Amino acid sequence: MLLVPPSLPSFPPANFASARYSRLSTLRRHLVAAPTAATNEVDAFTQYSGYLFQLSSSEAESLNEYKISKIAAIYQKKPLILLRRLLQTATTLGRWFALRYYDRITERADVMFEVRAAELRKILVQLGPAYIKIAQAISSRPDLIPPSYLDELSLLQDRITPFSTAVAFDIIEQELGIPIDALFSEISPEPVAAASLGQVYQARLRSSGKVVAIKVQRPGVRAAISLDILILHFLAGVIKRVGRFNTDLQSVVDEWATSLFREMDYIQEAKNGVKFRQLYGSINDVVVPEMYVEQTTGRVLTMEWVEGQKLAEVKDLYMIQVGVYCSFNQLLEFGFYHADPHPGNLLRTYDGKLAYLDFGMMGEFREELRDGFIEACLHLVNRDYDALAVDFVTLGLLPPTADKEEVTKALTGVFRGAVDKGVRNISFGDLLGDLGFTMYKYKFRIPSYFSLVIRSLAVLEGIAISSDPDYKVLGNTYPWIARKVLTGSSAKLNSSLQTLLYKDGVFRIDRLESLLSESLRARTERALVEEQVEDNSKKMIKQVLSFTLDETGAFVREILLDEFAKGLDALGLATLDSLTANLPFRPSSTSMTDEDINNLQTLRRLTLLISELQQTETSAVGVNIQKQQSDGAALLPYGAKSAQEMLPLLFSAISELPQDSQQQLLRLPADLAGKLVSRIAARTLKRAFL
Repeated sequence: MLLVPPSLPSFPPANFASARYSRLSTLRRHLVAAPTAATNEVDAFTQYSGYLFQLSSSEAESLNEYKISKIAAIYQKKPLILLRRLLQTATTLGRWFALRYYDRITERADVMFEVRAAELRKILVQLGPAYIKIAQAISSRPDLIPPSYLDELSLLQDRITPFSTAVAFDIIEQELGIPIDALFSEISPEPVAAASLGQVYQARLRSSGKVVAIKVQRPGVRAAISLDILILHFLAGVIKRVGRFNTDLQSVVDEWATSLFREMDYIQEAKNGVKFRQLYGSINDVVVPEMYVEQTTGRVLTMEWVEGQKLAEVKDLYMIQVGVYCSFNQLLEFGFYHADPHPGNLLRTYDGKLAYLDFGMMGEFREELRDGFIEACLHLVNRDYDALAVDFVTLGLLPPTADKEEVTKALTGVFRGAVDKGVRNISFGDLLGDLGFTMYKYKFRIPSYFSLVIRSLAVLEGIAISSDPDYKVLGNTYPWIARKVLTGSSAKLNSSLQTLLYKDGVFRIDRLESLLSESLRARTERALVEEQVEDNSKKMIKQVLSFTLDETGAFVREILLDEFAKGLDALGLATLDSLTANLPFRPSSTSMTDEDINNLQTLRRLTLLISELQQTETSAVGVNIQKQQSDGAALLPYGAKSAQEMLPLLFSAISELPQDSQQQLLRLPADLAGKLVSRIAARTLKRAFL
């Protein structure tokens, strides 16, 4: 949105007494206009599509919000304009596709590649904002778009030919209701950036002296977008019927159009910016500009001036990690997310922070859908395709009547290859694989809300790939998902965690190990991200203790206490069997059940997990216990050795914990003893009377 020189310009004294639109000519030495935004260049959109702008005042007012019925009612009375737009769009794009086909059959495609890319960008500018917005989404995926097209389409983000500054200043005065020199002591004579919906000027508020960005909406955009959406809505219905798509394509168009209309309401954008700043402005190294609501109207937005470089142009892995963490908070913590994070809306400030701009297109992700998305990620990573099929129904991707067994088989075939690479290597491309055929066969649907969520994540991965071709957004988001599952208070997530960790009453500690391991990769400190070093034992123990002793880790803490109690009970039985093995009155049958053997194995794994001494022989524990009961006593020397090596680290980590966590730690022995006594009493009564 804003691309400026490294140093903030020093405004010269104001002189509004000069000719109205020849203001502050000396500012040209200090302010840099957008590279392709020469003021003497013709506004191609107005020249090519200006006939769409002519609406009566009542018609214009009816387009303040998106309603396809109102748009259809307007253009039913203007059939010639509708027909002209259809022919214009069809012939313009048709000619370009014909030229591309001609290049291919004449074997000139490679030679003309850059030429056709430039032509396509100019065509999109001529057709207007609706088509530019579609191209912006595509331009954020360097892994899908050839470089020549990527370079050209990226110019659509903030380097579109601006409309007249004289018109822009008129709009500012009309919208704010006061002369421009009464509001600003300085204002740039040319726009510093120009995008599909508006253009930006730099100014200084007369009241406070603060430097601000003034975004002014392009004339005629609402009328042009309305007609193009009407056409796209009609085509979506035709394509759905002809192609027999399961997804309601018209609903997808409606969802996108609704967000686009909200983006054209600058008052709503200012409110979005205020809310976004409240929710995410306190995240470490995230910058959200302040909104000046009193100097904002439906067509003029005033916000804090932010300087920086496009994130896609900066090779900064830490900025990507900050973006991933902030996106996690947006999508899975609060559900209020930036639905248009293209490279022009994400900046790396000159002091090394990530700045979010342009809050017109936002999305809402309801809590039940957020929990469903997290569950789907858990089940995918853990290869639980039966549960994943149910998750798809919850998320609205599958109808409730779908054959779950058949879908499970299909999902196994689609996702197995991607998941086998490991959670850290899963990308959207891997997941999409052969999903297209499966979605069609089993009547998958794309809910309207889901398209914006996936677009948001896909765009972020596209930006990340420009810095690191091997970067995987899902793989780097999963640590935060793991931490959310382990520390969340949602009853649904707690139930999912319980189901994930237990099967037929047996504790699957390998899954807990995986969640703990991944959650420890969730990093926000620059040093940890840049060094990419493994945490040492003390750091790991401190992190594990921190979240298990904190209030947010209460659910996991109870699970661990239960398993330790079961394990210690089983260890006592194994020790008793070992001590009585050579006695003449030893009973012929062992006192240990299969459940006790599993609990003893779990205790060993928990001890190994905490001490970081897990080795390959862990998998043989159960076999050895079954072969010889005296092996149960073999845990005792190992436990002593583990404690001897672990205790110094443990005490050191405990000393650095907050006081509340230390107090909770002191209560653990009593809690554990209570659970152990209850278990022993229950077993004794059961064996006495059954």
